[in-house]
Amino acid sequence: MKPRSSCSINNGGALFLLMTLCCCLSSVARSQSSDSCSATLAGAGVGKLIPFDTSNLTCFDAWSAEGFIVRYTRSGKDTWSFVLSAPDKGAYVAVGFSSDGSMVGSSAVAGWTTGSGVGVAKQYKLGGMSASSCPPDQGSLSLVAGNTLLVAQSSRLYLAFQFTAAQPTPYLIYAVGPTNANLNGNYLVRHRDYNSAAINYVAGTTSSAGGSSAFDTKKLHGALAGLGWGVLMPVGIALARYFKRHDPFWFYAHISVQGVGFVIGTAGVIAGFKLNDDVPGGDSHQALGITILVFGCLQVLALLLRPDKSSKVRRYWNWYHHYVGRAAVACAAVNIFIGLSIAHEVAAARLSYGIFLAVLAVVLVFLEVKLWCRRS
Repeated sequence: MKPRSSCSINNGGALFLLMTLCCCLSSVARSQSSDSCSATLAGAGVGKLIPFDTSNLTCFDAWSAEGFIVRYTRSGKDTWSFVLSAPDKGAYVAVGFSSDGSMVGSSAVAGWTTGSGVGVAKQYKLGGMSASSCPPDQGSLSLVAGNTLLVAQSSRLYLAFQFTAAQPTPYLIYAVGPTNANLNGNYLVRHRDYNSAAINYVAGTTSSAGGSSAFDTKKLHGALAGLGWGVLMPVGIALARYFKRHDPFWFYAHISVQGVGFVIGTAGVIAGFKLNDDVPGGDSHQALGITILVFGCLQVLALLLRPDKSSKVRRYWNWYHHYVGRAAVACAAVNIFIGLSIAHEVAAARLSYGIFLAVLAVVLVFLEVKLWCRRS
């Protein structure tokens, strides 16, 4: 009888040790890339790298979605110390100070690491949404010379700075830039995402000022307006033109689809009014959206005032109804692309809507040819 091999036991033990080691390494990696208010900067090995006292800072979770943590304190009469901690994602991180919660017009401190790993930290005056309107080394913060820096430690960025003020502004704005962005001349390119909050510096508490909700409203606005004006409206027009021989199905299908599209599209326009239009192209996008809404309202009025088929003015009513509706759909298609560009949506979103329009155009050409054949 052959002696029992111990290989299976050794392999099992090795597998157990390997899994344990992986769990430990994973835990270590998570702890190195994370931060919390229960930890100290000294414990993270960062405190000794910052040229001011960080031993007694008030701390709060500033932006959970991006892992932002803010620490601050007041020392002396009017000196404020801030340290922003955020994961290192190969992008700049920034904290801005605003009197009313708006990003444009506020001052901010942004930091990032260069390709060689050197930390860069600068103040910015946020004059607009373009890089040219956010030049470096400008702003209203009275920064303490030599105390503004960025430290990269354990897969996190620590943006530290001091400034003098009787009281900081009541709103803080947080931003994270696009990954691996090219900051030519240190000009600050448009953020990938942002958030804002009202701050009670005495209690160390925050309340939302609309950053994340604005982001959600932007998506809601785009989805509702795109579905209502950009998808359902052209489908409703096609039902009215190519399915009239299926009476009365075409009529009820037409008004049902158009009615739902009008309600959804109008809700999208209303959501858009809550968004900040102080962005390049925002005014034209809003003006075109209002024009489309007016066209839609005129179509509803036209339905209510529709003359009888035997009336002499029915022909003119048909012209009006057809061409105002088509103008609204054409304007909506253009405005959807303008909105996607303003929102800096990925190319996939514009490509998806472009594919929808292309497929719709092919279907309409096919139906138009069939309509001509029937008429001939």
